[in-house]
Amino acid sequence: MLTTQIIDDVVARALAEDAPWGDLTSELLIPEEAWASARLEAREPGVFSGGAVWEATMRLVDPRIRSTLLVEDGERFEPGAVLATVEGPARGILRAERVGLNLVQRMSAIATETSRYVAAVAGTGARIVDTRKTTPGLRALERAAVRAGGGHNHRFSLSDAVLAKDNHLAVLAQQHGGDVTAAIRAVRAQISHTTHLEVEVDRLDQIEPVLAGGVDTILLDNFTLDELRAGVALVAGRALVDASGGVTLDTVGAIARTGVDLISVGALTHSVRALDLGLDIGLPDARSAAPAAAPALATEGTSSPAAPPAARP
Repeated sequence: MLTTQIIDDVVARALAEDAPWGDLTSELLIPEEAWASARLEAREPGVFSGGAVWEATMRLVDPRIRSTLLVEDGERFEPGAVLATVEGPARGILRAERVGLNLVQRMSAIATETSRYVAAVAGTGARIVDTRKTTPGLRALERAAVRAGGGHNHRFSLSDAVLAKDNHLAVLAQQHGGDVTAAIRAVRAQISHTTHLEVEVDRLDQIEPVLAGGVDTILLDNFTLDELRAGVALVAGRALVDASGGVTLDTVGAIARTGVDLISVGALTHSVRALDLGLDIGLPDARSAAPAAAPALATEGTSSPAAPPAARP
Protein backbone atom coordinates (compact mmCIF):
# COMPACT_ATOMS: atom_id res chain seq x y z
CA MET A 1 0.00 0.00 0.00
CA LEU A 2 1.31 3.42 -0.97
CA THR A 3 0.89 5.60 2.12
CA THR A 4 1.50 9.32 2.53
CA GLN A 5 4.46 8.56 4.80
CA ILE A 6 6.10 6.33 2.19
CA ILE A 7 5.59 8.95 -0.52
CA ASP A 8 6.92 11.76 1.64
CA ASP A 9 10.01 9.75 2.60
CA VAL A 10 10.87 8.98 -1.04
CA VAL A 11 10.23 12.53 -2.22
CA ALA A 12 12.16 14.10 0.65
CA ARG A 13 15.21 11.97 -0.16
CA ALA A 14 14.97 12.86 -3.83
CA LEU A 15 14.70 16.58 -3.07
CA ALA A 16 17.67 16.45 -0.71
CA GLU A 17 19.69 14.69 -3.38
CA ASP A 18 18.74 17.21 -6.08
CA ALA A 19 19.21 20.41 -4.07
CA PRO A 20 21.16 19.62 -0.88
CA TRP A 21 22.04 23.29 -0.28
CA GLY A 22 19.28 24.97 -2.26
CA ASP A 23 18.79 25.83 -5.93
CA LEU A 24 21.70 28.13 -6.75
CA THR A 25 20.46 29.11 -10.22
CA SER A 26 16.93 30.07 -9.18
CA GLU A 27 18.14 31.92 -6.09
CA LEU A 28 20.45 34.07 -8.23
CA LEU A 29 18.07 34.66 -11.16
CA ILE A 30 14.53 34.56 -9.76
CA PRO A 31 13.26 37.18 -7.27
CA GLU A 32 12.02 35.63 -4.05
CA GLU A 33 8.59 37.23 -4.50
CA ALA A 34 8.14 36.03 -8.11
CA TRP A 35 4.98 33.98 -8.65
CA ALA A 36 4.37 31.56 -11.50
CA SER A 37 1.97 28.98 -12.88
CA ALA A 38 2.77 25.83 -14.83
CA ARG A 39 1.14 22.95 -16.65
CA LEU A 40 2.21 19.33 -16.61
CA GLU A 41 1.67 18.21 -20.20
CA ALA A 42 1.92 14.89 -22.03
CA ARG A 43 4.12 14.69 -25.11
CA GLU A 44 3.19 11.11 -25.92
CA PRO A 45 0.22 8.85 -25.12
CA GLY A 46 0.20 6.80 -21.96
CA VAL A 47 -1.42 5.79 -18.68
CA PHE A 48 -0.99 8.16 -15.77
CA SER A 49 0.46 7.19 -12.40
CA GLY A 50 1.94 9.21 -9.56
CA GLY A 51 -0.60 11.92 -8.82
CA ALA A 52 -0.03 11.76 -5.07
CA VAL A 53 3.73 11.78 -5.63
CA TRP A 54 3.50 14.89 -7.81
CA GLU A 55 1.43 16.73 -5.22
CA ALA A 56 3.77 15.68 -2.40
CA THR A 57 6.76 17.03 -4.31
CA MET A 58 5.15 20.45 -4.64
CA ARG A 59 3.97 20.47 -1.02
CA LEU A 60 7.32 19.47 0.46
CA VAL A 61 9.21 22.10 -1.51
CA ASP A 62 6.81 24.90 -0.57
CA PRO A 63 3.36 24.49 1.04
CA ARG A 64 2.21 27.62 -0.81
CA ILE A 65 2.37 25.84 -4.17
CA ARG A 66 -1.13 24.85 -5.24
CA SER A 67 -1.31 21.72 -7.40
CA THR A 68 -4.44 20.55 -9.21
CA LEU A 69 -4.52 17.10 -10.78
CA LEU A 70 -6.63 16.85 -13.94
CA VAL A 71 -6.33 13.08 -14.41
CA GLU A 72 -6.49 10.12 -12.05
CA ASP A 73 -4.04 7.27 -11.65
CA GLY A 74 -4.83 4.62 -14.25
CA GLU A 75 -6.39 7.12 -16.67
CA ARG A 76 -5.24 7.11 -20.29
CA PHE A 77 -4.15 10.31 -22.00
CA GLU A 78 -3.05 11.52 -25.42
CA PRO A 79 -0.24 13.88 -26.50
CA GLY A 80 -1.02 17.47 -25.54
CA ALA A 81 -3.18 16.52 -22.57
CA VAL A 82 -2.75 18.71 -19.49
CA LEU A 83 -2.29 16.33 -16.57
CA ALA A 84 -1.93 18.87 -13.74
CA THR A 85 -1.57 22.57 -13.08
CA VAL A 86 0.47 24.29 -10.40
CA GLU A 87 0.67 27.85 -9.12
CA GLY A 88 2.89 29.38 -6.48
CA PRO A 89 6.35 30.79 -5.76
CA ALA A 90 8.43 30.51 -8.93
CA ARG A 91 11.54 29.38 -7.07
CA GLY A 92 9.64 26.54 -5.45
CA ILE A 93 8.10 25.33 -8.72
CA LEU A 94 11.50 25.37 -10.40
CA ARG A 95 13.08 23.42 -7.57
CA ALA A 96 10.29 20.83 -7.54
CA GLU A 97 10.15 20.46 -11.33
CA ARG A 98 12.83 17.84 -12.01
CA VAL A 99 12.14 15.61 -9.01
CA GLY A 100 8.40 15.64 -9.72
CA LEU A 101 8.94 14.90 -13.39
CA ASN A 102 11.46 12.13 -12.75
CA LEU A 103 9.10 10.26 -10.46
CA VAL A 104 5.89 10.76 -12.43
CA GLN A 105 7.55 10.03 -15.78
CA ARG A 106 8.84 6.72 -14.44
CA MET A 107 5.60 5.74 -12.72
CA SER A 108 3.54 6.61 -15.79
CA ALA A 109 5.95 4.65 -17.99
CA ILE A 110 5.48 1.57 -15.80
CA ALA A 111 1.70 1.98 -15.80
CA THR A 112 1.73 2.38 -19.58
CA GLU A 113 3.91 -0.68 -20.18
CA THR A 114 1.85 -2.75 -17.75
CA SER A 115 -1.34 -1.79 -19.57
CA ARG A 116 0.14 -3.15 -22.81
CA TYR A 117 0.85 -6.52 -21.20
CA VAL A 118 -2.60 -6.61 -19.63
CA ALA A 119 -4.20 -5.90 -23.01
CA ALA A 120 -2.14 -8.66 -24.63
CA VAL A 121 -3.57 -11.32 -22.27
CA ALA A 122 -7.16 -10.04 -22.22
CA GLY A 123 -9.72 -12.83 -22.23
CA THR A 124 -7.32 -15.56 -21.08
CA GLY A 125 -7.80 -15.29 -17.32
CA ALA A 126 -4.05 -14.90 -16.75
CA ARG A 127 -2.83 -12.13 -14.46
CA ILE A 128 0.21 -9.99 -15.19
CA VAL A 129 2.32 -9.69 -12.03
CA ASP A 130 5.46 -7.74 -11.23
CA THR A 131 8.72 -8.89 -9.63
CA ARG A 132 11.32 -7.60 -7.17
CA LYS A 133 13.37 -6.25 -10.10
CA THR A 134 12.65 -2.68 -9.06
CA THR A 135 14.68 0.49 -8.60
CA PRO A 136 16.22 0.50 -5.10
CA GLY A 137 14.22 2.84 -2.88
CA LEU A 138 11.34 3.16 -5.35
CA ARG A 139 9.65 -0.24 -5.03
CA ALA A 140 6.47 1.04 -3.38
CA LEU A 141 6.02 3.68 -6.08
CA GLU A 142 6.76 1.28 -8.91
CA ARG A 143 4.42 -1.36 -7.52
CA ALA A 144 1.65 1.26 -7.32
CA ALA A 145 2.31 2.12 -10.96
CA VAL A 146 1.88 -1.54 -11.94
CA ARG A 147 -1.52 -1.53 -10.26
CA ALA A 148 -2.45 1.68 -12.06
CA GLY A 149 -1.71 -0.09 -15.34
CA GLY A 150 -4.03 -2.98 -14.48
CA GLY A 151 -1.37 -5.42 -13.29
CA HIS A 152 -1.00 -7.20 -9.96
CA ASN A 153 1.73 -7.29 -7.35
CA HIS A 154 3.80 -10.32 -6.43
CA ARG A 155 5.36 -10.44 -2.94
CA PHE A 156 6.60 -7.00 -1.95
CA SER A 157 9.75 -8.20 -0.24
CA LEU A 158 11.62 -11.28 0.94
CA SER A 159 9.71 -10.97 4.23
CA ASP A 160 6.23 -11.37 2.76
CA ALA A 161 6.09 -14.92 1.43
CA VAL A 162 8.15 -18.03 0.79
CA LEU A 163 9.39 -18.38 -2.78
CA ALA A 164 11.85 -21.27 -2.92
CA LYS A 165 14.00 -21.26 -6.04
CA ASP A 166 16.37 -23.88 -7.40
CA ASN A 167 19.29 -22.83 -5.20
CA HIS A 168 17.13 -22.91 -2.08
CA LEU A 169 15.91 -26.40 -2.90
CA ALA A 170 19.39 -27.68 -3.73
CA VAL A 171 20.60 -26.72 -0.26
CA LEU A 172 17.44 -27.84 1.53
CA ALA A 173 17.26 -31.19 -0.24
CA GLN A 174 20.75 -32.06 0.97
CA GLN A 175 19.37 -32.05 4.50
CA HIS A 176 16.60 -34.48 3.50
CA GLY A 177 18.56 -37.01 1.48
CA GLY A 178 17.67 -35.33 -1.79
CA ASP A 179 13.94 -35.68 -1.09
CA VAL A 180 12.37 -32.46 -2.43
CA THR A 181 8.91 -33.39 -1.16
CA ALA A 182 10.22 -33.85 2.38
CA ALA A 183 12.11 -30.58 2.13
CA ILE A 184 9.00 -28.65 1.12
CA ARG A 185 6.93 -30.31 3.85
CA ALA A 186 9.56 -29.21 6.36
CA VAL A 187 9.16 -25.64 5.16
CA ARG A 188 5.37 -25.85 5.28
CA ALA A 189 5.51 -27.13 8.86
CA GLN A 190 7.43 -24.03 9.97
CA ILE A 191 5.25 -21.32 8.45
CA SER A 192 1.87 -19.91 9.35
CA HIS A 193 -1.22 -21.08 7.49
CA THR A 194 -1.50 -17.50 6.22
CA THR A 195 1.96 -17.50 4.61
CA HIS A 196 1.99 -18.18 0.89
CA LEU A 197 4.38 -20.88 -0.33
CA GLU A 198 5.62 -20.83 -3.92
CA VAL A 199 8.27 -23.12 -5.38
CA GLU A 200 10.14 -22.75 -8.66
CA VAL A 201 10.82 -25.65 -11.01
CA ASP A 202 12.65 -25.75 -14.33
CA ARG A 203 11.74 -29.27 -15.46
CA LEU A 204 8.46 -31.11 -15.88
CA ASP A 205 9.62 -34.04 -13.75
CA GLN A 206 10.00 -31.72 -10.75
CA ILE A 207 6.32 -30.75 -10.69
CA GLU A 208 4.83 -33.81 -8.97
CA PRO A 209 7.33 -33.96 -6.07
CA VAL A 210 6.84 -30.24 -5.45
CA LEU A 211 3.05 -30.53 -5.48
CA ALA A 212 3.25 -33.45 -3.07
CA GLY A 213 5.01 -31.18 -0.62
CA GLY A 214 1.98 -28.90 -0.43
CA VAL A 215 2.56 -25.61 -2.26
CA ASP A 216 0.18 -22.77 -3.04
CA THR A 217 1.84 -21.76 -6.31
CA ILE A 218 4.29 -23.51 -8.60
CA LEU A 219 6.58 -21.33 -10.72
CA LEU A 220 7.46 -22.73 -14.14
CA ASP A 221 10.70 -21.02 -15.09
CA ASN A 222 11.86 -20.71 -18.71
CA PHE A 223 9.47 -23.39 -19.98
CA THR A 224 8.63 -23.63 -23.68
CA LEU A 225 4.99 -23.19 -24.70
CA ASP A 226 4.57 -26.94 -25.07
CA GLU A 227 6.14 -27.49 -21.65
CA LEU A 228 3.86 -24.86 -20.12
CA ARG A 229 0.79 -26.61 -21.51
CA ALA A 230 2.04 -29.93 -20.19
CA GLY A 231 2.84 -28.36 -16.83
CA VAL A 232 -0.63 -26.86 -16.49
CA ALA A 233 -2.11 -30.28 -17.26
CA LEU A 234 0.08 -31.96 -14.64
CA VAL A 235 -0.81 -29.43 -11.96
CA ALA A 236 -4.50 -29.91 -12.78
CA GLY A 237 -5.72 -27.15 -10.49
CA ARG A 238 -3.87 -28.35 -7.39
CA ALA A 239 -1.95 -25.06 -7.19
CA LEU A 240 -1.71 -21.77 -9.02
CA VAL A 241 0.67 -21.85 -11.98
CA ASP A 242 3.07 -18.94 -12.41
CA ALA A 243 5.13 -18.61 -15.62
CA SER A 244 8.35 -16.61 -15.78
CA GLY A 245 11.41 -16.17 -17.93
CA GLY A 246 11.70 -14.66 -21.40
CA VAL A 247 8.34 -12.90 -21.21
CA THR A 248 7.93 -10.08 -23.74
CA LEU A 249 5.01 -8.31 -25.37
CA ASP A 250 5.51 -10.58 -28.37
CA THR A 251 5.32 -13.79 -26.32
CA VAL A 252 3.02 -13.00 -23.40
CA GLY A 253 -0.24 -13.68 -25.27
CA ALA A 254 0.84 -17.18 -26.27
CA ILE A 255 2.08 -17.85 -22.74
CA ALA A 256 -1.28 -16.80 -21.32
CA ARG A 257 -3.14 -19.12 -23.70
CA THR A 258 -1.33 -22.16 -22.24
CA GLY A 259 -3.62 -21.87 -19.23
CA VAL A 260 -1.24 -20.46 -16.62
CA ASP A 261 -2.74 -18.35 -13.85
CA LEU A 262 0.06 -15.81 -13.39
CA ILE A 263 2.79 -14.39 -15.62
CA SER A 264 5.69 -12.71 -13.84
CA VAL A 265 7.20 -9.90 -15.92
CA GLY A 266 10.42 -8.28 -14.74
CA ALA A 267 10.37 -5.91 -17.71
CA LEU A 268 7.48 -3.96 -16.17
CA THR A 269 9.92 -2.25 -13.83
CA HIS A 270 13.54 -3.04 -14.66
CA SER A 271 13.84 -1.65 -18.18
CA VAL A 272 11.10 0.85 -18.95
CA ARG A 273 11.84 4.15 -20.69
CA ALA A 274 10.60 7.27 -18.91
CA LEU A 275 7.43 8.64 -20.48
CA ASP A 276 7.81 12.01 -22.20
CA LEU A 277 6.09 14.54 -19.95
CA GLY A 278 7.02 18.19 -19.53
CA LEU A 279 6.32 21.15 -17.27
CA ASP A 280 5.71 24.47 -19.02
CA ILE A 281 6.03 27.48 -16.73
CA GLY A 282 4.44 30.90 -17.18
CA LEU A 283 3.29 33.89 -15.13
CA PRO A 284 -0.35 34.05 -13.96
CA ASP A 285 -1.94 37.43 -14.69
CA ALA A 286 -3.07 38.19 -11.15
CA ARG A 287 0.25 37.39 -9.55
CA SER A 288 2.46 38.98 -12.21
CA ALA A 289 0.54 42.22 -11.76
CA ALA A 290 1.17 42.31 -8.02
CA PRO A 291 3.92 39.85 -7.08
CA ALA A 292 4.45 41.56 -3.72
CA ALA A 293 1.17 40.03 -2.53
CA ALA A 294 2.55 36.50 -2.77
CA PRO A 295 4.27 36.39 0.63
CA ALA A 296 0.92 37.07 2.33
CA LEU A 297 -0.03 33.45 1.62
CA ALA A 298 2.55 32.21 4.10
CA THR A 299 1.33 31.68 7.64
CA GLU A 300 3.22 32.81 10.68
CA GLY A 301 5.80 30.31 11.80
CA THR A 302 5.79 28.50 8.44
CA SER A 303 9.06 28.36 6.58
CA SER A 304 9.52 27.02 3.08
CA PRO A 305 11.53 23.81 2.79
CA ALA A 306 12.96 25.35 -0.39
CA ALA A 307 14.84 28.07 1.50
CA PRO A 308 18.57 27.21 1.61
CA PRO A 309 20.93 27.61 4.55
CA ALA A 310 22.90 30.84 4.73
CA ALA A 311 26.16 29.23 3.71
CA ARG A 312 27.25 26.41 1.45
CA PRO A 313 30.31 24.26 1.74
